[in-house]
Amino acid sequence: MIRIAGLFTAFVILAGASLSPAVAEDKTITVFAAASMKNALDEVDAAYTAKTGVKFSVSYAASSVLAKQIEQGAPADVFVSADTDWMDYAISKKTINEPTRVNLLGNSIVLIAPKDSKIDNVTIAQGFDLAKLAGDGKIATGDVKSVPVGKYAKAALEKLGAWQAAEPKFAMAESVRAALTLVARGEANLGIVYSTDAKVEPGVKVVGTFPADSHPAIIYPVAATTTAKAETNDYLAFLRSTAAKTILEKYGFKFLVSPTT
Repeated sequence: MIRIAGLFTAFVILAGASLSPAVAEDKTITVFAAASMKNALDEVDAAYTAKTGVKFSVSYAASSVLAKQIEQGAPADVFVSADTDWMDYAISKKTINEPTRVNLLGNSIVLIAPKDSKIDNVTIAQGFDLAKLAGDGKIATGDVKSVPVGKYAKAALEKLGAWQAAEPKFAMAESVRAALTLVARGEANLGIVYSTDAKVEPGVKVVGTFPADSHPAIIYPVAATTTAKAETNDYLAFLRSTAAKTILEKYGFKFLVSPTT
């Protein structure tokens, strides 16, 4: 009897040892998000972790880079793009669970200068001379061929008649945050970034805001990938919540959906 009890105890111990890693395994959601989301999304994710215990692995980069990484098989549960074009691209490559897509946020683009620059209070309107304003210096923004902020910037400048003269002065960065850094370091006299980026960088100041009708609407869609973990749906619901809205609006984003409780 003692021997049987001992064997039973040993079995329980072994079974517990084999099960405990699975039970103790941390749940992690992998998010690929536009670089401009970093500060705000980090805080949203921290709030979600505090609520649920779910942790995050987040990659921030240009939406173009992230969409192509997902296409190439990079493991991601959620994609947050800074424009609809790259979300549309990902959907066309069948890497996104299309019914989960929500156009979540809006933003605006601004002209920035280093905080100690003499440039100030620029009226951005038809015919404004960006090239002259930059002088001998560079103008930083994202790559106008692929990075959303660069695409928005080029569209605005073309509509305002300022692109052709200013184009040779542009320093094309790999992401909006890279462009922001160039201006903060004084390596570019001016930059075009999202208003939310300027808000979190003390090394720059906003000297002008681009009219909303000078470029396509700035929309941030979010969606689950086709390989997303089951818990991703709850996280996407949290992104639409009042709690997330409060955080995102604090960083200057415009909430485009009716928040859930």
